[in-house]
Amino acid sequence: MKATPAKLFAGVLLALCLSATAFADDRPDHYEGEPSETMAQALANLADYSARLEAILARDELGPEDTAEIHRLTYTLENALDRIDSEVDALEEALEEVHVASERYQVDTVRTQGRRFLDGAAPLAK
Repeated sequence: MKATPAKLFAGVLLALCLSATAFADDRPDHYEGEPSETMAQALANLADYSARLEAILARDELGPEDTAEIHRLTYTLENALDRIDSEVDALEEALEEVHVASERYQVDTVRTQGRRFLDGAAPLAK
């Protein structure tokens, strides 16, 4: 059975796709990055490391040292975004509880979840 050019192309394309996903999944984690334990720390890291990234990207030319530094910065930025995402998810839950409790005149829940929402949202509102 002879392989047609279309079948050969499809086979090569499939092999390339599979190897690309294998490389993407096997990327080593070289750095841990700075932690973002709280929303405030995550926002500070986001501001600081975004400014560092912006300064590097503003250069006329980027060399290997620059891209290596950018690579290191991304770990801290990813940690910050992960923390912000999880904190915002918690804020959404608290606000939904306030919303539902306010419809049902559940004052205690409105107060406790409202305070939880406000305290959590405070770093974002600055």
